[in-house]
Amino acid sequence: MMRILVLTDLHGQYGKLNSFLELDPDMVIISGDFTDPDGPFEPALGMLEQIDVPCFAVPGNCDSRETVNYLEDSNAVSLHGSSLELGKITLVGIGGSNPTPFGTPFELSEEEIDEILTKAKKGTKNNVHNILVCHAPPEGTLDSVGDANVGSSSIRKHMKGFDLVCCGHIHDDLGIKEVDGTVIVNPGPAFEGKCAIVTLGDEPKDIRVEILSV
Repeated sequence: MMRILVLTDLHGQYGKLNSFLELDPDMVIISGDFTDPDGPFEPALGMLEQIDVPCFAVPGNCDSRETVNYLEDSNAVSLHGSSLELGKITLVGIGGSNPTPFGTPFELSEEEIDEILTKAKKGTKNNVHNILVCHAPPEGTLDSVGDANVGSSSIRKHMKGFDLVCCGHIHDDLGIKEVDGTVIVNPGPAFEGKCAIVTLGDEPKDIRVEILSV
């Protein structure tokens, strides 16, 4: 069994970190938006230093593109455009988001997202648990803004190869959905104290997700 704490959308507010860590995770996943646009990343580095279990992260659309480099030098492991295997778990990551109306710092075209994910997945094996860590949600799933669906069509295309998708980005469409055997979770913004605990069992598809507030 493994307990994974999933956070997203901190937006420069890290005061609830100790409360999150009191949930006693074995691993932490952060699905982007450490900062607000033009916000400094140094406080996030300090926050990451306080996490005493393995931490894996991607930047969000509000983070600068340099966040990838910051993460490489941090206490966390950057998953943007890469993959890794941890025993029975394979992790693949894609940061930023598909285009928004706001011109935020880290936006990618759908073609770029498709290319990055294709390269990141190359050579990965089908593991007991296969997790995609992304900031933007898959199109049509936890991506509603008013009457519009604003998620990524490329992430939707690639998610069928995963058992679990950890995303964020859309603050008001948090939740847990299952699409064709893939569980998608957006825990909601961490700056509001929201998070998810994912419990992975020893067998494929043994995945339990609980959304919590601290």
